[in-house]
Amino acid sequence: MNILITGSNGFIGKHLSLKLKRLGYNVFSYDLDNKEEDLRNYISQVDFVVHLAGINRPLTNEEFYNGNTNFTKKVIDLIKESGKQIPVIMSSSIQAELDNDYGKSKKLAEDYLFNSGLPVFVYRLANVFGKWCKPNYNSACATFCYNIASGLPIEIRDKNYVVHYNYVDDVCNEFINAIVGKVKPSSNILKVEPVYDCSLGHLADLLYYFKQEVESDRHLPLIYNEFELKLFKTFCDYLSEPGYSFNYAEDDRGSFEELYKSKKWGQISDNVAFPGITKGGHYHTYKKEIFYTVVGECKIVQRNIKTNEMTTDVVKGDEPHPVEINVGWTHEITNIGRVNSHTIMWISEIYNPDRHDTYKEEVKK
Repeated sequence: MNILITGSNGFIGKHLSLKLKRLGYNVFSYDLDNKEEDLRNYISQVDFVVHLAGINRPLTNEEFYNGNTNFTKKVIDLIKESGKQIPVIMSSSIQAELDNDYGKSKKLAEDYLFNSGLPVFVYRLANVFGKWCKPNYNSACATFCYNIASGLPIEIRDKNYVVHYNYVDDVCNEFINAIVGKVKPSSNILKVEPVYDCSLGHLADLLYYFKQEVESDRHLPLIYNEFELKLFKTFCDYLSEPGYSFNYAEDDRGSFEELYKSKKWGQISDNVAFPGITKGGHYHTYKKEIFYTVVGECKIVQRNIKTNEMTTDVVKGDEPHPVEINVGWTHEITNIGRVNSHTIMWISEIYNPDRHDTYKEEVKK
């Protein structure tokens, strides 16, 4: 399937493009450096349009309507010109409910889509957070993450003010569900679930706590719910030292995502395992590790490769506690619950393929 993403270089666009390419889709990217002829050419070839392009920080109010309303109309007109009934996903905003120029320009764009006769999915997104979001632009979460990670002050005018949040991966997964037919076109406004409510004061407290724990001897914070997990994964992106690449891998067992790397503090990753899946079966001779299962239920088994002494820990996301992986003990982690498990793993040094210190040996002899 060929998919066009407008605003492909933006925060959500980058995430969605990568996810779609990993799934094998052919992605056509359209952004500010493209011409209208590119847009016409792409539309003639695609089977689906994800319309993310828009303006939220213009120099004049007229730019709101040019970038949000008029450009949406241009996309619709070009689709009709192609003679195809191409489905369209549009990322709108909860501000479309408000009486300001940004909100009104988005509401007009929504109306154009609903009246287009095309199969449409109009999503009013909450404040979207996640890695790669630009600080000091339009996201208090990104600004707080960047400033706190960098040791800079933050400004909170009302610590009790509650903000509604969507996580960027949840947004992308919802859009993909629409592309594959799990969500049907609708003449109603759609929303991405879950929506997390968090006051600015609590948000700042969590981020300060994350930084404190990462830089302590414990290295990993206690995480009590999925919002805190997603916020911690976001924060790690701003805390990491520049110049490192971060790997992501997925297969039929789950996924493994590197979140944070520091010459001083080591590496943090998020290990996702599907129910019934076992990962591991190796030992280290000098690297230290700490595992926190923060979602789901896992069993961690270790065996001393010299004495054959065994240890078993059962850990649950709603009762988080650390499990230290002993040097010289081969170990494995099994998801024994009914949902995908998330285990945050701290390793004492950054992975180096030339000095990996990882040796395969099954836990069960």
